[in-house]
Amino acid sequence: MNYKTLDTSKTYLVTGAAGFIGFYLSKRLLEQGYRVVGVDNLNNYYDVTLKYSRLHQLESYPSFIFIQKDISDKSAVMDVFEAYKPNIVANLAAQAGVRYSIENPDAYIQSNIIGFYHILEACRHYPVDHLVYASSSSVYGSNEKVPFEETDFVDHPVSLYASTKKSNELMAHTYSHLYKIPATGLRFFTVYGPMGRPDMAYFGFTDKYFAGEPIQIYNNGDFENDLYRDFTYIEDIVEGIERLLLHTPTGEVQHKVFNIGNNTPVKLMEFIEALEKALSHALGKAVTFEKVFEPIKPGDVPATYASTDELQKAVGFKPKTSIEDGLQKFAEWYVDYYELN
Repeated sequence: MNYKTLDTSKTYLVTGAAGFIGFYLSKRLLEQGYRVVGVDNLNNYYDVTLKYSRLHQLESYPSFIFIQKDISDKSAVMDVFEAYKPNIVANLAAQAGVRYSIENPDAYIQSNIIGFYHILEACRHYPVDHLVYASSSSVYGSNEKVPFEETDFVDHPVSLYASTKKSNELMAHTYSHLYKIPATGLRFFTVYGPMGRPDMAYFGFTDKYFAGEPIQIYNNGDFENDLYRDFTYIEDIVEGIERLLLHTPTGEVQHKVFNIGNNTPVKLMEFIEALEKALSHALGKAVTFEKVFEPIKPGDVPATYASTDELQKAVGFKPKTSIEDGLQKFAEWYVDYYELN
């Protein structure tokens, strides 16, 4: 990283350390010699084998400490802060997924609302230099003005997941105002890459292909008005987080939100074609998905499109990995990890 140098004498607490983004951030920090305390409850929302694979990599670093706890347990959170007194906190633990929030709302309230409240309370009682936390592009709901800017109206979420993330931003703002906690919210846009989440479309489509099953595409087969997504490669996400860890908000209320997206939305069908090509290259044979078209699901939005002007202005960085390059890296990892060649 060439923006600033992180302070190796400080302790970084990463919640959700065995999760997709938490793993990559922890690994990036550990590679540079920083002390990382990772917290994760290792729940079974998706295949825990993948979480243990990530964790196994992190535990190869001597400066990594892992604690299997749930942030919805307040005493456990307070114990971690008391024992390790982190200087910088990256709260990436959350119950993710728009559609799952309709099936299992309790999980979202427990993790995303109550759990985040416990993190804020811990930062209040054990003051930190900076709290960085995961928000989501879902807060923009079905806004039609694009690209989405951080100043846009975000009071009409269309899923419970989005509501919890908007709530996180309000809670962090309040705690920053009352207790002078420097806090930064990160509105992530459709993160993908190797070792990603199996519930995400690109991963699920690949699983379906190798299982000999068709993929479900929720756009009603409407290619003219296809869904758009601002797919953002994991390494770009982590670069943005790493730079923002050192960009502490200033002002009367030390709270700020940033988009971290690719600023290049891609049609869902174009994305699927790129994934087919990536898998074809990784396998050395033509790959074509069998497709079934269905209506858009409740909670889904027609488009996501990030403005990255504020991110560039603050830390001089804009995500840049193309969908072709990112999916090729994913495809090669998938084929290797599941030993398909």
